Amino acid sequence: MSGANSWLQRQRKTDLTELAQYTGLKNYDSFKKVELELALDEFLAENTLTFQSDPKLANYYASRARTIGSPIKKDVDAPAEKLKVAKRRATKAAEDIIAPVVESSEEEPSSTSTAIAHTPARALSLASRIPLPATPADVANAVDRSTIALRTRVASVYKESGITEATHATRETLSTVNSVLFAISAFELYFLRPEILADRYAFTIPAISFLGTSDYPVFVPDMFLLLTASFWSPALLWAFTSSILPSIAGYFINMTTGSHQGRVTRRSAPVPDAVVDPLTFSVVKALISFVIYGQGVTFGGWINEVSIERINSSVYGGYKGILAGAAISGLFSIYDAVLKK
Repeated sequence: MSGANSWLQRQRKTDLTELAQYTGLKNYDSFKKVELELALDEFLAENTLTFQSDPKLANYYASRARTIGSPIKKDVDAPAEKLKVAKRRATKAAEDIIAPVVESSEEEPSSTSTAIAHTPARALSLASRIPLPATPADVANAVDRSTIALRTRVASVYKESGITEATHATRETLSTVNSVLFAISAFELYFLRPEILADRYAFTIPAISFLGTSDYPVFVPDMFLLLTASFWSPALLWAFTSSILPSIAGYFINMTTGSHQGRVTRRSAPVPDAVVDPLTFSVVKALISFVIYGQGVTFGGWINEVSIERINSSVYGGYKGILAGAAISGLFSIYDAVLKK
């Protein structure tokens, strides 16, 4: 084109500058008036489809139509012109999207969140990659599957741990008369031990400020008392009255052998259900404990009165507590015998 559009030539430079700003022409600040006319003419010709319906540019396109004869139809019909216009539109749209990102990157190079905030398309793309359930039913099914998997895993761990087998074995062991007798004796010995084997100070665990604890003194049994009569005299007396004498009586007076007809020979000797009859054991223990600890009988001085007093004062409930333990073991032995019959 030899010259600019006649309508552009009649405009002042300030009007041309405003028109360049309005249409989005780039890099026109250093242009002279003639150069600006030519640049605007070329830009508007290339973007005919974009600006031909703009009332502000109607005079330009009317002047152009008079000069070269219906350019609007020519531009519309030309495939190359359409491709060129579409390419320029795509370039302009890309610049509009990228420009805010570039500006944000220059201000804060390491801020990813700012770039995403200036580019909604990127944020939407990122959100679309996160898998979300389609419906509330899918959410409920997912929760149910997770619950079932967790319950199955817990049941598997519980089964593999052997807790069930250990519980059954413990119950079977404790569900006997012998276990009851042993538990009662252990209960008496728990209260008797501090009396015959006193505790002595050993050391102190220092305070730990991190855990908020204070100094903790540690006491241990004085094992040197094992070498003195103050330990052996009450210890042997308790063992004799609570275990030795009742066991001897329960061995010989054993009601678990049952009734037998005729003379007992070596071949026909009955086999008792228990080596020591628990009922006889309990009755003899109650009688001997009442006589010694309740009545204070020393059998002619054979038993030390001080030992009697020490045991009577240390065992829980005194001799009455011992009698109560014997009564409990006797009831258990009767109940066990009834169940076996």
